[in-house]
Amino acid sequence: MNTSTAAWLIIFLMALAANFPFFTESLFGIFRLKSADKPFAVRLIELLVLYLLLIVIAHLLETMAGNAFPQGWQFYTVTLCLMLVLAFPGFVWRHLRRRSVGE
Repeated sequence: MNTSTAAWLIIFLMALAANFPFFTESLFGIFRLKSADKPFAVRLIELLVLYLLLIVIAHLLETMAGNAFPQGWQFYTVTLCLMLVLAFPGFVWRHLRRRSVGE
């Protein structure tokens, strides 16, 4: 896999992972919570864990392509902000959209 394909794969996975906590009521899509609605804090923690998982996957892909470059705090800040921007459609769908009476 070349570096361009790996970069687009990571961006695609990041978009999926960023929206995943907002489209499911179970924790990581596996564990059912006792309450009917998942609290917003749990969604943020889930988003952070998925971000860390994606960072590990990206590092593994970079290592497979060649030498992995050392990253500073700026890299992690920018990628976390990108994850939050990509999560905006899921946030809007879950919290800002008007729901009909039956939902």
